[in-house]
Amino acid sequence: MRVAENTLYYGDNLDILRRREYFPDESVDLVYLDPPFNSNATYNVLFAEQSGAQAASQIKAFEDTWRWDEEAARTYFEVVEAGGRVSEALQAFRKLIGDSTMLAYLAMMAPRLVELRRVLKPTGSLYLHCDPTASHYLKLLMDAIFDPRNFRNELIWKRTSARSDSHRWNQIHDTILFYSKSNGFVWNSLHVAYDDAYVEKFYGFVDKDTGRRYASDNLTAAGVRSGSSGMPWKGVDPTRVGRHWAVPGYALALLPHDSVSDVQSALDVLMEHGRILLPKKAGGVPRFKRYLDEMPGLAAQSVIVDIPPISARSAEKLGYQTQKPEALLERIIAASSNEGDVVLDPFCGCGTAVAVAQRLGRQWVGIDITYLAIALIRRRLRDAYGESVDATYKVIGEPVSLPDAEALAASDPYQFQWWALDLVHARPADPKKGADKGIDGCIYFHEGDATDTKQIVLSVKAGHTGRSHVHELRGVMEREGAAIGVLITMQQPTKPMREDAASAGMYVSPWGTHPRLQLLTVAELLEGKRIDCPPPSQVNLTFKKAPKAKASAADAASLFDADAE
Repeated sequence: MRVAENTLYYGDNLDILRRREYFPDESVDLVYLDPPFNSNATYNVLFAEQSGAQAASQIKAFEDTWRWDEEAARTYFEVVEAGGRVSEALQAFRKLIGDSTMLAYLAMMAPRLVELRRVLKPTGSLYLHCDPTASHYLKLLMDAIFDPRNFRNELIWKRTSARSDSHRWNQIHDTILFYSKSNGFVWNSLHVAYDDAYVEKFYGFVDKDTGRRYASDNLTAAGVRSGSSGMPWKGVDPTRVGRHWAVPGYALALLPHDSVSDVQSALDVLMEHGRILLPKKAGGVPRFKRYLDEMPGLAAQSVIVDIPPISARSAEKLGYQTQKPEALLERIIAASSNEGDVVLDPFCGCGTAVAVAQRLGRQWVGIDITYLAIALIRRRLRDAYGESVDATYKVIGEPVSLPDAEALAASDPYQFQWWALDLVHARPADPKKGADKGIDGCIYFHEGDATDTKQIVLSVKAGHTGRSHVHELRGVMEREGAAIGVLITMQQPTKPMREDAASAGMYVSPWGTHPRLQLLTVAELLEGKRIDCPPPSQVNLTFKKAPKAKASAADAASLFDADAE
């Protein structure tokens, strides 16, 4: 069986990964995961409020806080009772750190990492992105799951510029743990550009005729040889100092193959082509002229300092607080997979791994527990590749019928709200601003020039609705100066509700007239009905747009900011 390629799954990644109809054994080539860090900060759109038995279902935006509670304990004992090295590791952690938030975090990660190893092909690799708060615990956990012999690298990524932390060394890096499933893992050697300091130090010579930078490289190696490589050349005998001639492999690659029979002839040809630097002083040894522009660059290093974080004004920035730069994911995916391979991100967030895999010709699978993340990834792919990209992938787990929507609303009101807003391409109200003041979502559009911004405010109701909700929305419209208000309901609006909505009148735009207060049911949205408003070419300014694939894009404001200046 094969994994379903180019697929987004909405739901708990542990539940989804355990379904073998979705993820058969050894079906994935590369896993990259950037799970929420145990930092007690408000970061990812991923996990639950700490409320006992409800902890696994009540998911709120931008929270990354863990507590040892009923759900954490249940997960811990499930892993421990399964036995084996992972069980032993968790038991040791509990003895060391007790029933702490860190143990809750590790108990959550353990079964997911076990499943991720199961789905990896023998040639596959896994990259776990974390911070120093938990990296040492996670490495021990990974050793228990993957075997210490399959640890390949600890990558250090400089994720921010200099800062000022009190009473400690400034914390400016993340850790990425690289494990393979076996010794036969896919590896593609990568090179990066030399930095200016390196070029100045090692390529300090400039050819006076061509202006090309070059380095003076060694033509000998340690040890005495009796063959051609040990014979004198140009009056220089390398054996007198215990060495022999050794032409670098990249230098031999520059020569016609039929012109070289031994080391001496290779040296002669290099001399004919002006690639030998003869000594100016007696006793000196000839050296090779190595041009900078012929070199592939510096082999990719485990300390990554050449990929900066995403700046506030970057065209790539989508407003997702833990968004990683595409260049970082491009390096990982290019090094540890080949075109057509399957890349899995089980905490896909705003979809950087998905977007890069798509661009590099890989198949991809993403999982996220918030519908907001699914909506962001959809928008990101559409912005990069156009609306036609929708036909190239599928989403599993989202409501497709009214009973599905009712079940989602009953189990998780937040997710229902984000799902309903995504149906009409609206953005959620900014959670950082506290109470929503009657606004669940917004859409912005322009009339005239870019400074003439209009707002559509939305309210989503999953339960019983009545005239009071219409009155509340009308009050919000007046307070906010909104052009249009939309009330999305699960129930059919009553006749008095429709009468009250109609009394709000019409909004006149350059594209026609639109009801100022509109009532839409979930059933109508599922059937394809949409908001009566200016055309999509104007409305699509709601979201911060991702750049077009393989093209630059103008800088813009955050995804969660109004498109107004």
